[in-house]
Amino acid sequence: MSLIEADSPVDRPSRYNAARMPARLIEALATTEPLADLFSDESVLRAMLQFEVALAKAQAHVGVIPRSAARAIAAAQTRAFDVSRLAHDMLRAGTPAIPFVKALTQFVRRKDATAARFIHWGATSQDLADTALVLLLKQALPILAKDLTVLESSLRALSEKHKNTVMLGRTLLQPAPPITFGLKAANWLSSVRRSREKLESTFAEALVLQFGGASGTLASLGKNGPAVAHALAKEVGLDCPEAPWHTQRDRLASLICACGVLTGSLGKMARDIALMMQNEIAEVAEPAGGGRGGSSTMPHKRNPIACALTLAAANRMPNLVASFLSTMSPEHERGVGGWQAEWPTVAAVIQSTGVAAASMAETASGLWVDPERMRENLEATNGLIFAERAMMLLAPKIGRDAAHKILESAARKSVQEEKRIASVLAEMPDATKHLNAATLSRIESPEEYLGSAENFRKAQLVKKPVTKTMRKKER
Repeated sequence: MSLIEADSPVDRPSRYNAARMPARLIEALATTEPLADLFSDESVLRAMLQFEVALAKAQAHVGVIPRSAARAIAAAQTRAFDVSRLAHDMLRAGTPAIPFVKALTQFVRRKDATAARFIHWGATSQDLADTALVLLLKQALPILAKDLTVLESSLRALSEKHKNTVMLGRTLLQPAPPITFGLKAANWLSSVRRSREKLESTFAEALVLQFGGASGTLASLGKNGPAVAHALAKEVGLDCPEAPWHTQRDRLASLICACGVLTGSLGKMARDIALMMQNEIAEVAEPAGGGRGGSSTMPHKRNPIACALTLAAANRMPNLVASFLSTMSPEHERGVGGWQAEWPTVAAVIQSTGVAAASMAETASGLWVDPERMRENLEATNGLIFAERAMMLLAPKIGRDAAHKILESAARKSVQEEKRIASVLAEMPDATKHLNAATLSRIESPEEYLGSAENFRKAQLVKKPVTKTMRKKER
């Protein structure tokens, strides 16, 4: 294991403790505390230092540099770096590696001038930048997994609890034949689960070492290049790819796209819940408390804040994904401006995915559901949502077109006279000729017009075996 530990109390200053969120105010609605901490200056420094320490240890193991040099380099700590100066110098250098390696060299030189000569030996700037980014992504994995696990478990519980809770289906924002809330929750669950499985797969592919040297050949290490690469991959706990990938960004691109799809799935759930929270619908509500859902001017409000954060993330995501995809055509063996654009984009994508997942996990685990209100909204349609059912009962006897005309007329009269559709049909000879009183009395029973809703609900709760998951072996 590397000497650079993510939870090392020595390397984590008090300003980054759990009591204070290490994010700028302007980013506060776009991340979570764990992910803000992950992409903080301190964490990024740890990842870069982890690469340089691991590189030195790997090269010492292979015999490329003295073991004493590796020990001296491993003694460096992130608190030795001036973050403000590094940020200034990075902007001037066009890469985080040059000023970081310079500062690290100066630190090591003060204690061991000989060891300082072997820092960053045989590596190039992009090796440091890309591997540090991948190391941050590796840490993001369990953060996302935790919230997604809570979300899936909560949605499953909601679906089971409300498998018999009937409610309006809604198409084009208008009332439609009934469904169950259990089916709606199962629909959310299946979309999130499929998206998560794709995310897991792309994470597994993206967590690979970047180490290729100047032109991606490791020529500076001679015959030792592959051995150092494998030793380095083992040190940092990443897979060693078949070749360096400086200008092959497909793995990261697949991960970014998977984040976009997952966040879109979460946004769908958030949109539904926000609409169902409207006062005139009032079928569900986000969990309250802890400063959630209030208004600065209207004390009565219970706002869909978690949904708002999720939808905000879903709104940001398409442009972020497009931004990354636009960098996928770098020039030759090292691009100009492509990978330099990726760090902030990737950080924003992961944090947007994380805030959406955390928000929906919190919502699903405490969602308030009002079955009585769902029934009231269904009844408020005066049975118009069962016009399709009546038409399908008439159609075998008089033909679909004729049945459709009868129901169109009945629907208009139901609206004009504010009468239930069954009552209107009972007054129409063209209908009563084919539908007896017993049939008409049951025509507005939602439980009798759910079709295969329960079959579809249960089918979506079945979790299929997964080959590559977030539970991929830990190193």
